[in-house]
Amino acid sequence: MFSGRFYKLEPLFRFFSFFHQPYPDPSFPLPFLPSFCSLLSITMKITACIIATLAAFTFTSAAPHHQAPSNVFTLTANPHYQRNATNEVYRAVSKYAQYNIGLKSLSIGNVPVKNYHHDLAYYGQITIGTPPQKFNVNFDTGSSDLWIASTQCASCKSHKKTLYNPKKSKTYKKDGRHWSIAYGDGSTASGVVATDTVTLGGLTIKKQAIQLATQESASFSNDPMDGILGLAFPSAASVKGIKTPISNLIASKKMTKPVFGVWLGSDKEGGGGEYTFGGYNKKHIKGKLTTVKVDKSQGFWGVSVSQLKAGNSKIHGSFKGILDTGTTLLVLPSSVAKDVAKAYKAKDNGDGTYTIPCNKSKLKPLALTMGGKDFLVPVDNLIYQKSGSKCIAGFGSGDLDFAIIGDTFLRNNYVVFDQTVPQVQIAPSKR
Repeated sequence: MFSGRFYKLEPLFRFFSFFHQPYPDPSFPLPFLPSFCSLLSITMKITACIIATLAAFTFTSAAPHHQAPSNVFTLTANPHYQRNATNEVYRAVSKYAQYNIGLKSLSIGNVPVKNYHHDLAYYGQITIGTPPQKFNVNFDTGSSDLWIASTQCASCKSHKKTLYNPKKSKTYKKDGRHWSIAYGDGSTASGVVATDTVTLGGLTIKKQAIQLATQESASFSNDPMDGILGLAFPSAASVKGIKTPISNLIASKKMTKPVFGVWLGSDKEGGGGEYTFGGYNKKHIKGKLTTVKVDKSQGFWGVSVSQLKAGNSKIHGSFKGILDTGTTLLVLPSSVAKDVAKAYKAKDNGDGTYTIPCNKSKLKPLALTMGGKDFLVPVDNLIYQKSGSKCIAGFGSGDLDFAIIGDTFLRNNYVVFDQTVPQVQIAPSKR
């Protein structure tokens, strides 16, 4: 799917552009992603740049484990949240503009996750340090960094977050390297790298690299997440040589199998969700799992979608996508979104979002075909936000040559992520 590789990024922001070309064959790679910081032309000219070096790692193959989970990460909802689809599209595209396409203890760790802002995002609790300090983090298959706010961050103290305190951990060790991120909406974060003991779902990782924020802009203050735990491949990490928590769990053989299962609940059905590390939870799966090949060449969970259907009618052919639990909507390439909008009589709002008819009886489920099987986005999820007599669609568009397959899709389909083959296995989810 993805071609090319990452090289060391220069510390100065520089322009880059996509290598645009059609990809009618699902086996053909995604567009080349340039190797330096970018200015991506998207709706409203969102830009994002990450100053980093990226490293690649390999794993060995194993099949998913079928045992039910013993520990669970849960998600909660924020009743005061007001949805903003435009911001979600901007956030998603800005995120990938950075790259312009990175059994000695418990064998299975289950982390219950909480549903934040009525399906905006999902977060669960991990601990860092000795004795353990608790943090709510966004489990994100679209990134590879473990990033947490720290007491060294003066601007973070007014953000009402839990801050990691290195002075209170006996296992903290300074690394010395620095990291920095700038997003297209003007938000920034930077800090230092350290190592400490990290525990998720009862699985303990010693000397795990953590990125401590010593500076965050005010835009990070409005959510309950203390940080992000990336679940993509190590080659997408923002600091050269860092191994992700998952890659360290695999290397230390603390998971029965090198996989994790993801179930994201819906706020309308009680919210919540679950990440199962080392296996998957069969009680949240309808029918059989379908295997879909993954291209990890750019560090992400890249898949091929052979077609899109509205009900039983084909509306678009093949395209590429990234499975991303850290993105709220289904963000489609402009050409794909145009065909979807036409099928649903949706109006382009000119900001990456679409106004869709509110009458659900006139809508049909959207189907993404992967691995020879159709996986549905039900009618309820085609409507993301209602404002008066208008409804905003659960899909959007960006100036990208691949789709960001976010929670609009993942709330309705259980996914087992396997880093070693690599592959994913997908089935309709069950509450």
